[in-house]
Order: sequence, then structure tokens, then C-alpha cells
Amino acid sequence: MWVVKKVDEKVGDKSGSTKPEEPQVEVEGLRQSFKVEKMDDIEIPHHFICPISLQIMKDPVTVATGITYERDSIQRWQSHGQNKTCPVTNQPLPIDDDFTPNHNLRRLIQSWRASDQVTPSKQSCFQMKVIAINLIKNLKVLDLKFESLKSLESLASESENNRVCLKEVGVVRAMFSIVVSCYQNCIIVGLKEALNVLYLVRLTQDETHSIVAKNDRIISSLTWVLDLDACDEIYTTMKFHAMVLLKDIMQHAKSHVLERLNREFFKTIEVLHVMLSTCTWPRNCAMMIDSGAVFELVELELRSPEKALTEVIMAILFHLCSSADGRAQLLGHAAGIAMITKRIGTVSQKAGERALMIISLISKFSGTDGVLQEMVRVGTVEKLCTVLQVYDGNSYTRDTAKDILKRHLNVWSGSPCLDATILTVCLR
Repeated sequence: MWVVKKVDEKVGDKSGSTKPEEPQVEVEGLRQSFKVEKMDDIEIPHHFICPISLQIMKDPVTVATGITYERDSIQRWQSHGQNKTCPVTNQPLPIDDDFTPNHNLRRLIQSWRASDQVTPSKQSCFQMKVIAINLIKNLKVLDLKFESLKSLESLASESENNRVCLKEVGVVRAMFSIVVSCYQNCIIVGLKEALNVLYLVRLTQDETHSIVAKNDRIISSLTWVLDLDACDEIYTTMKFHAMVLLKDIMQHAKSHVLERLNREFFKTIEVLHVMLSTCTWPRNCAMMIDSGAVFELVELELRSPEKALTEVIMAILFHLCSSADGRAQLLGHAAGIAMITKRIGTVSQKAGERALMIISLISKFSGTDGVLQEMVRVGTVEKLCTVLQVYDGNSYTRDTAKDILKRHLNVWSGSPCLDATILTVCLR
């Protein structure tokens, strides 16, 4: 059972003083307007439902005003903000009210449950939405925030029907607000629960456009989660959920969203893996290039040349350089060709092969005189000759290097910076 508290009353200040609002209770109207609840085509007598939690009661008690509630719900109502009124009638309740157990109603409910007509855990769509709406409202009350998050997480994990209902009442926006708030305040309380709810309900393309367009801190918040410095199971789960959400956003985001990415976005290997998994789509590839991804990846590789990062960066750059705009952006970086050249044969075979393929794309489709001379100046041609001499067992690598050299042999053999004899011997 998920206990949902009303938050229509004013919350007391630090001194503990609380003054309830005038009688404006919607629960009774809700109960009267929906005399019989429906639960998967099974009728639920309305008097079995607690007016506070809107759940079938297990321990019904009657207060002095004659209204029956679930014991736990009315006790929580009174403990929050020192509420001393009946939630339905708003009439005062005795301070020493111990409540009267409603044994007859309890036996009726137990008999009804035992009749095999109902599964207690199932919720009608109407009932579920009311619960979810109240839980989302309670997120704004500090004392109820974490408990409400846990309840929302429990609902989302229970069934697909619950997840549909949660999305319809705005849980996606509410959970992203929690994630962004954690990021802005550098706290993780409630972060795991919010990310898990988002992971369970997932995002559609329309939802992505709407949510991200209205909150430009979402991508930064998810990137922050990926960069959290901890490796226990909880952090690992949070990072996984953040990575999946980030992937969904990047797949569906519009170009102006990716254009707002800053340098911090590219610095974690988890983000790079997200980029690698999404850049194979032409649309995503074009948007990454427009956002300056090629330039930032070159800068990242120059700052922190680590094997794991380098392999992913080379793979992403290969996909981005399959586009003319991507190659132009790489060539526009003063150290672009030089960085790619140095990664051939120095980091790992995987990174070296990707780097060689990037050089092949540039030489084939963007091989202007200026670019070819740059390759001579930064040692690309010499590195290609070295590949032919060293990589005896890798025919693909040797063939790629040989094709590049043959393609521009006439230009490079006439360069005063190269020994034409070496070129001729390597290409025999």
C-alpha cells in the first residue's frame, strides 16, 4: 500500500505553529463523485476505500466525526504539521482520540478479498492517477519528498500499466526536476530513485523534445551523474540509468540542443560511449558536428591521451569524418592531422587502425595540396611508410597504408622533405 498524504494544509514554520486552511477538502467530493471504484472490471465498494490514501483499507478505524480511515493514514495525517482536524469534514478531532476500530467493516473487506474476485495489489487507472498526482505534489514538501520518491519508484517498477499512468500525470517532468535539483545542489538524496523511475518509464521522441527544450540543465545533470566519483553498486546503477537516458536524449534531441553542449560534456568515457552508439545515425552525426564535437574530441585527446579514451575517440572521429563537414572541422584544428598521425601504431592496434582509416578518408575525399603538404610536414607520410615495414601480418592495415601512398605518390615523391627512394621501395 502506498500512503498518500494531503498537502492542501499550510505547513508549519520552524517554530512548529501550523494553521490549517478553511474547509476546502477535495477528498470527500472525489469519493462522492466516484461511488464505486473499478479495478480491472471488478467493483470495489466505495466505503472500502480510505479517503486519505484512496487505498482499500486493511485496518479501518472511525474517528469522532464518524468518518472511517485506514489507521496508518489518519495517524500520519495527524503527525504531519500537527493536524487536529478530520480530513473530510475539517471538524476538530479530540486531542486524545484513540480511534475506534471498525471491526464490521474490516470483516466485510476481508470477506470480500477472500472471495477470489480481486487481487489486492491491482489498482484502477483512476485510482493510480490520483495516487501519483498526490505523490508528485508531495515532492514539494521536504518531509515527504523522499518517501514519495520511493513510492513512485515502487509504482513504476510494478507494471507497465502503472508506468503509463505515471507518465500521463507528469512524472517524467517531476523526476527530471529532482535530478536537476540534485545537480545544482551537489546532493544525491533521491537521485537514485528519480533516475530509476525515468529509466523504467523511458522517453518518447515528443517527450524528449518537450522536456529538454524547457530545461537546458538536463544534459548537464546527466553528465554530472556519469562523472560522480564512486564505484559502489548504487553509483554504478545510477550511472547506467543516466547513460541510457542520455542516449535516448541524444537520439531524439534537436540540433539546437546539442549545439549548447559545452566542453565538460565530452570528458567522461561513459558520455563518449553514448556518442559512439548514436553517431552512426546520419542525423545524429550531423548534429554532433554542428555542435563542434570534432574540435572538442581533438582537444580532449590532446589533454588526456589514455588508451581507453583514445580508442573511443578514434572510433567516434572515424564516423564523424565520414562526413565532409566532419573532415573540414578536423582539418580546421591546427593539431588535427598531427594528433591522428601520432595515434597510428602508438596506443593500440584498435586505435591505430581507426586513425589510419581517418587519414584514408581525408586523403581520398579532402586531399587538397595544402592538406597533402601538411601530412608531409607532420610526419604522416613517414608513418605510412613505417606501417608498410612493420605490419607484416596485418594485410588490411598494410593495404590501407599502401593505397594512401599510391594515391598521392606523384605529389609526395616531389617533396623536398621526403626521400623519394624510400617511397618507391615501400611501394614495391
